[in-house]
Parts: sequence; C-alpha cells; structure tokens
Amino acid sequence: MHTSLETKDDFFSSKVLGHPAGLFVLFFTEMWERFSYYGMRALLVLFLTSSILGDNPGWGWPREHALAIYGSYTSLAYLTPILGGYIADRFLGYRWAVIIGAFLMTLGHLSMAFEFNPIFMYLGLCLLVLGNGFFKPNMTSILSHMYKKHPEKKDGAYTIFYMGVNCGSFLGMLLCGYIGEKIGWSYGFGLAGIFMFVGMLQFYFTKNIFGSIGLKPVKNEDTVDEDEHPAEAKRNPFSIFDIVLIVFIAVIGLVWIINDPYSKVSGHTVFNFSVGKLSGDNFAIISALSLFIFVLIKRIVQYTPQLRDKMIVVIVLAFVAIFFWASFEQAGGSMTIFAKDYTARILEGNSKIIFNVANTLITIIPLTIISYVLFKLFRQTFSKFALGNIILAVGFAIIWCMVIYMLKNQYSAVKTEVPATWFGILNSLFIISCAPIVSKLWESKYSPTATVKNGIGMILLGIGFAALAYGSSSIPAGAKVASVSMIWLILAYFFHTMAELFISPIGLSYLSKLVPGRMIGIMFGIWYLALAIGNKIAGTMGGMIDKITAQYSMSTFFLIFTLIPVSLGIFIMLLTPIIKKLMHGVK
Repeated sequence: MHTSLETKDDFFSSKVLGHPAGLFVLFFTEMWERFSYYGMRALLVLFLTSSILGDNPGWGWPREHALAIYGSYTSLAYLTPILGGYIADRFLGYRWAVIIGAFLMTLGHLSMAFEFNPIFMYLGLCLLVLGNGFFKPNMTSILSHMYKKHPEKKDGAYTIFYMGVNCGSFLGMLLCGYIGEKIGWSYGFGLAGIFMFVGMLQFYFTKNIFGSIGLKPVKNEDTVDEDEHPAEAKRNPFSIFDIVLIVFIAVIGLVWIINDPYSKVSGHTVFNFSVGKLSGDNFAIISALSLFIFVLIKRIVQYTPQLRDKMIVVIVLAFVAIFFWASFEQAGGSMTIFAKDYTARILEGNSKIIFNVANTLITIIPLTIISYVLFKLFRQTFSKFALGNIILAVGFAIIWCMVIYMLKNQYSAVKTEVPATWFGILNSLFIISCAPIVSKLWESKYSPTATVKNGIGMILLGIGFAALAYGSSSIPAGAKVASVSMIWLILAYFFHTMAELFISPIGLSYLSKLVPGRMIGIMFGIWYLALAIGNKIAGTMGGMIDKITAQYSMSTFFLIFTLIPVSLGIFIMLLTPIIKKLMHGVK
C-alpha cells in the first residue's frame, strides 16, 4: 500500500504552480544533486591547477593535465547512466536506483574532502561517476512516466525541472566555490556531500508521492504503451553478437577515457602500440566508435519504418547535443581558467559597491523565489510527507545562513576579489530568470519545431564565444595572465544560457515523446552517451588552450567555438522539412 497525493491516472489533482506536486519533489531532489555536482565541478580544475604553495594549496598541475581529468570525469558521469538506466529498467526500479545513486555520490564527496590524499580524490571521483549513473537517467524516467498521458505539458514540465537543475548549480557554485576558494578546498568538497545527503533523505521520505511509478519492475509485465502501434510494440531483443560487441565497445571506451589523463600525468599509456600513422589510443577510440555506429545501424534497421524514423530523429538530436556540450562545457574548463587568469576580478571603490549590491540581489532574489516554491510544495504535501519536508526545510535554513555569512564578509572587506567560480553562477541565474518565459513559449502556438530550436540554440552558443573572442583580442599570444573586463564573460554566459534553454531540456522532452515507454530507460542512457562524448571532447579541446594561444592567440581559441556551432545550427535548421516528416506527427 503506497500513500500518495496523486494516483497513477490523476497526477494533476494536486497542483503546484499548475503542475503535479510530484514534479517539485523531483525538482528539489535534482536541485540538491546538481548543487553537489556543480559545486564540486567549479572547484576541480582550480584545485588541480592551483600552486602547491600558499594559504590554500592545490596540486599545481599543468592546465592540460587538469582539463584531461576534468573531461574524463564529466564524460564518465554521463556514460554510466547507460548501465544505470538498464539496471533500473530490469531490476531495481527508478526509485531505488535514485536512492542508491544519491548514497554513492554522498560517499564520493566525503572522500574528496580528503583532497590532500590522491587515493581519496580518485576514489571520490569514481564513486561520483557510479552514483551519477544510477541517479541521472532514472530521475528523468520518473518524470517521463508522470507525463505520459499529458504530452502537451512535457516541454513545460522539463523546462521547470531544468530550473531545479540550475537552482542547484547556482547555489552549488556560489557556496562551494566561495568556501573552497576562500576557506579551503576540503570544506568546499565536503559541503557538496552534505547537501547530496540532504537530497537523498528528502527523496526517500517523499518517494510514495509517485504512486506506482518507479517501483521495482515486475517480470512479464506488459510494458507496451497504450497508444503504441501493435507492430512497433513487437520485441526486438539484443542478440548475443550485439551484446558481445557492446561490451567490447564499452571496455575500450572506458579504458580510453581513463587512459587519457593517466597517460598525461604519468607519462605511460595502456595503448603502447601504433597502427600505421595512428597512435594506439587514437586507433582504439576510432575502432570503438566505428563499431558503435555499426551496432546502432544494425539495431535501427530491425525496427518498423515509423519507429525507425523516430529513432533517426533522436540520433540527429543527439549528434547536435555532442557539439553543443563540447562547446558549452568549456564553462568548467577553459572558461574557468579564463576567469581566474585573464579576467580583472579585484574590485574597489564604486566598482566594489556596485558588485556587492548586484551580487546581493542576484543571490537573495532567486533564493527567495526558490523558497516560495518550497512553501507552495509544503502546503500540498506536508500533511502526508512531513519528515521529507522538514529535511528539505533544514537544508534551506543552512543555505540561508551560509548566504548571509558570505554577503557579510564581502561587504566588510576593503577590496572585493570576485571568486573565479562566481562567473559560473551566471548560467544558472539566467536560466532561473528566463526558463519560465521560455516554458510558456514552448506551450504556446508559436513553439518552433525541434530542429529550429536546436539551430537557434547553436547559433546563440556561437555568439557567446564570439563575445569572448572579441574581448580577448587584446591579449598577446602566449600570455599566461591578463586583465580583461568582466563584461565579456557575463555576455558569454548569457548567450550560452539562452542556447541551453533552446537545446538541453527540449532534447529530453522530444526523446520521451519519440521513444516508446518500454525503451525509455535505455534510450535515456543512449542520450547521455552523446553527452559523455561531448564532455570528453570539451576537456580535450579545452586542454589545447595553451598550445593554441601560444601559436596563434586567445581570440583564435574562442573563434573555433564560434564557427563550429553557428555552422551546425544553420545546417540543422535546413533539415527541418526532413526531420518533421520523420517525426510522424510528434510535436
């Protein structure tokens, strides 16, 4: 017997801001997980590249080495959801997968708090990768099942859910970044773990709000969608040959991702061979990608024509996502380095006053809005889920205390040094501000098609890097430090945020519409594979910042990230008639 505010067929009977209360339970759970992820991510590259001397010593790594491990970590964090989605679909159910994932990530952040010991740092990263694999795909799977009978509400729901993602990243980068840079790296990493634990407890004690959604799967259960065509519902199991190839591809890919930072840091490589002019590591990853494309094509041709067409659309959107994240994730890599070493961050006099006032407003106002949403959720759910709500309230009370402490210190200082991690919160701030407007647009008659949304998003992404290219035009080739105006980073984050709103939540929404419910878990895993590839490319390309700026200029480095997204954006919009036909009426 499961106590629930909503039944399986009537999730909209109890609303918060026009959506089921269960959506906002997911909202806050995802918020705490993103708090921990982005809070740690904001510190990782800075910690690794900071001098081993000083009041807050790091590891003193070269930028290329730090960005290699950053790219491998973020890539693996999106790769493991393939396995996590499969295990949840077959054995655990979505709810327990989320809880197990949150617990593993809590342990991971706790381990990273002992950053002075490399063993604990690497162990922490491994636990975070595994935990994210269980957590990430199954949160979105719960959301997809909630809105199965309300497809017209999905775009808006995913955008609101995405606000939860960005509320968490905003608070995580703001507070973990401040504590890590100003007090100590260990405290910043540890703080991320505390709030991951809060998120786990809040979800656990409120999980029954989802009715029967996300329970352990039942053997021989009919998982075919009611509106799915009988021919499409026919099973298409993986053959032994498929499974062997997938395992082989996964092993090669995993070894390659880990070997990349290992080979740079240690000077040794697992792929100690060459094939013609190709090095061993390049031959291995090209072979793995070729085999993956073979398996993908082999699987797709076995489906009915209509389902095959829809899956092709998912692949096209995933292809765009690879290039989007390869550029967008420079935020945690090369853009963080640009903020630290090339941006004027010491403020005094009127500049200090203006920044302090602006920083107070952009901190207090969003936190007040989030607290208001929390209050609205309490009114609907407190009577039946009191403990989960109390845990959530305690977490917010701690957040408010930390924000007041941070702002007090900034006002009392003679000079204000803007933390390098502070710029990262702009992305979340702009999403919190703009997501409700974009959500309404997607629910209106003016909502563009998927390809137009993706195309516009890629062009906006390129414009953001164009601002950085122009702003860095005065930096001499090979310079290690500079004092560029903050305005260029602010503009870049604004355009990147608008690009993200046009691409990221919409991709998840269209995937859930195009793919049958019986395939949703594994297809979300495939979607995150695209993100994994994009994140690894981001780390690899970001690691070339010193080589490109030494040989050419900083502007050239950012122009690369301008031209590629703009070109791809125009191309994807030209495909609109073809993609619209392949979607077979899905809007």
